[in-house]
Amino acid sequence: MRVLVTGAAGFIGYSLITRLLARGDEVVGVDIVNDYYDVSLKEARLARLVEQGGSRFSFCRNDFADYAGLTAALANKQFERVVHLGAQAGVRYSIENPHAYVQSNLVGHLNLLEVSRHRGVEHMVYASSSSVYGGNTKLPFSVDDRVDHPLSLYAATKKADELMSETYAHLYRLPLTGLRFFTVYGPWGRPDMMMWLFTKAILAGEPINVFNHGDMYRDFTYVDDIVSGVIACLDNPPPDDGSVKAGGSEKPHRLYNIGNHKSEHLMKVIAILEEQLGRKAEMNLMPMQPGDVRQSFADIDAISSDLGYRPTTSIEVGVPNFVKWYKGYHGV
Repeated sequence: MRVLVTGAAGFIGYSLITRLLARGDEVVGVDIVNDYYDVSLKEARLARLVEQGGSRFSFCRNDFADYAGLTAALANKQFERVVHLGAQAGVRYSIENPHAYVQSNLVGHLNLLEVSRHRGVEHMVYASSSSVYGGNTKLPFSVDDRVDHPLSLYAATKKADELMSETYAHLYRLPLTGLRFFTVYGPWGRPDMMMWLFTKAILAGEPINVFNHGDMYRDFTYVDDIVSGVIACLDNPPPDDGSVKAGGSEKPHRLYNIGNHKSEHLMKVIAILEEQLGRKAEMNLMPMQPGDVRQSFADIDAISSDLGYRPTTSIEVGVPNFVKWYKGYHGV
């Protein structure tokens, strides 16, 4: 299979491409490699992909929000399917820099829909987010729940991406699958996310900021489980048969949660980090951050029943795996 993957230098994009190359696929990666976080980490990921993929991996250093530049870069590239993971990430950063989210997450998503339409793509899988559930209090979060009350601009852009996708599935019968990811972590993760921030601070003997005074719960999902879910979706386009799909569409458009189906207390994760790092964390207990939610918990019945998705990695296994990788990467 020949696959176009955006966000190729990112955490999930890199992890997905590694798996695709390992099974023999050809991959075209797209990423602007911006400085939202440490560029050297992104370059290290790309170097590993080039080494692993050889001629089966090609890379376009392009901004997918620039339609003319994107289409020119892809003009001579061949691909049948698309995984659109690239986005401006981060709930809190969307409060500081809202325009970046409109450009990347709205314009960029539209551009990938247009590329997929004009290239006759068999299936486009795209990243949504668990943040679309906003202030929902019914747990676990189900793809059948209404998601009309986002708490951040980031969440609003991801909900908008789902709506644009529904339109393209209707107008052009483009097969689409949107994935609402739940708190992804693991080796080669993002430096702006909790697992990395806490590990770095605890090792340095610096305090960690613990929001809502520690009364936080997350459905922590190990990156290998996320990738397994993405590939299961990629390999199984939604049929255009008029049946009601996960998420409620009768078009060739599905929505799935990809989580671990466990809502873990933040303090439990901190305790595992302390054990693995061999030192106690100094905590700044702080109020809830604007745009944040107290608890996330994924109902994964839809993707489990449709595609057999079963997460296998608990935080008791995944967190130590991350710490081991972090220490190795930094030579600690």
